[in-house]
Amino acid sequence: MALPPYSLNMKVVLNATIKLQFFASTSLSPIFRLHSFPATQFRHSSFKPNILGFHKGFSCRATMAGSSSSLSGQAKDEISLTDKENQIFERLLQVLCHFNLQTQLRVAGGWVRDKLLGKDSSDIDIALDDMMGKEFCEKVNEYLSFAGEEIQGIAVIQCNPDQSKHLETARMKLFGEWIDFVNLRSETYNKNSRIPTMEFGSAEQDAYRRDLTINSLFYNINKKSVEDFTGRGLSDLRSGKIVTPLPPKETFLDDPLRVLRAIRFGARFCFEMDEELKEAAASDEVRVALADKISRERIGDEIDLMIFGKHPVQAMTYIRSLQLFCVVFPLPSNSEPAALEGCDRLCIASVDAAWNLLELFGCTAFTIPVANYIFLNSLKLKVNDSKMVISLHNASESFISLIPSLTEIKTAEAGNRREKFDVTVTSKPRICAGLLLREIKSFWRVALLISTLSYPIDFDRAEVSEDKQLELGLRRNLFTTVESAIVRLGLENVWEMKPLVNGREIMTILQLKTGGPQVSEWQQKSLEWQLADPNRTSQQCLDWMRESHSKRSKLG
Repeated sequence: MALPPYSLNMKVVLNATIKLQFFASTSLSPIFRLHSFPATQFRHSSFKPNILGFHKGFSCRATMAGSSSSLSGQAKDEISLTDKENQIFERLLQVLCHFNLQTQLRVAGGWVRDKLLGKDSSDIDIALDDMMGKEFCEKVNEYLSFAGEEIQGIAVIQCNPDQSKHLETARMKLFGEWIDFVNLRSETYNKNSRIPTMEFGSAEQDAYRRDLTINSLFYNINKKSVEDFTGRGLSDLRSGKIVTPLPPKETFLDDPLRVLRAIRFGARFCFEMDEELKEAAASDEVRVALADKISRERIGDEIDLMIFGKHPVQAMTYIRSLQLFCVVFPLPSNSEPAALEGCDRLCIASVDAAWNLLELFGCTAFTIPVANYIFLNSLKLKVNDSKMVISLHNASESFISLIPSLTEIKTAEAGNRREKFDVTVTSKPRICAGLLLREIKSFWRVALLISTLSYPIDFDRAEVSEDKQLELGLRRNLFTTVESAIVRLGLENVWEMKPLVNGREIMTILQLKTGGPQVSEWQQKSLEWQLADPNRTSQQCLDWMRESHSKRSKLG
């Protein structure tokens, strides 16, 4: 059964599973059977960590050597243009011809790579060898005016090194598609900055300044051919290799963010990282440079792109294998409780377990949030993301206590309420679940997923050690059972439910002239009364409140 198409960034599921494993006090699901670390206390008695190494059934799908490349060998020799691309490129050539320009027009980077891999791409960046992008866009508009066609607006994106925009870029629409224009460049770096000094350069200089050989290819529009100035971009694309055009340590020390880009593209295409590149990426100098020269915001952006990709587990495994985990996800120095030794490995296990479960649902656009400090400081993400992390984990703990009643295993208590109601057994979990879902709204399925991973399940451990799919199947069934119960109770969108009574009506019953704690208390009581039975009416709620208030008044 596939999950409904709700919008969740895999940032929420990954980050939440990472947080699950950072601290010793966190409960661990039996699905995370990893090395037993000193001083680690596991809440569930059913969980007994294995000896060193992953549980037999556990498989991080990324390995640092010998990984099979799902796209290697699939690269084409030539680029096949769509009708729209032919229109765009012919129009640009008409501009050259009209003004008798000798400019070489080259499509650069990702578009070339993706087209050679047989993938569609609308990200067309045109590199110019003898003029700035804005100047060429103005030539295009002159030609359009001459031809009696409507001229297009030109957007100029100024140089902004802090946001990795090292050169001015001009943008305009042609045949309904946005096209970027920028000049070819060469660059030099100083020792303490990742912001280069940029100059006009040749196509070869521009190719060698790129992060990876597979991103250094050009498509020459004038000649209608692919150009490989590094001499290995095409071969690396065919063989599925992640390689830098220049020596990797030099490349990474110039701009340490390229380490994360190498990881992202390696995971995205399931390509194998070059041995020299791995050695350089794991070196102390590069780790220090990544920590010192790159802003947390830029690191956070790269992690987001990894998590939104198709292989987030692989990307996180690369980060750990290259010994970059603590640089990318630094913890506060005085965290309480102290972080587990080897928490990086537990995090990968958690992410893998969550991803495996999501794949069983047929959902690959799910997300899990990270600890508060990591969101706000390590990755410089939004405050709202941080708050959502806390809410989701609080909600997942509440879900664990509700699961027995929602799966009809046993009745869960409604909790310590100030006012007990005469409600049915079904009403008690409905009240608790309704209040919980009203807090986290559309993210309730994420919280349920987290609790599903943590919930203790009885099974034959010998069978699970041979077939991890058995346990995943049990957890999938648990998730769908609870999800179905919530839907049957009519709580799927309960946060949209309007209260039967408003504050003014409550003030009238309580004979109050202004609001205050009493009104808030009765608003909560009336909400719980309403959740107990979805068929109750406003008038019934008012009558119940009058009766309850009268009884309380008589009791003094």
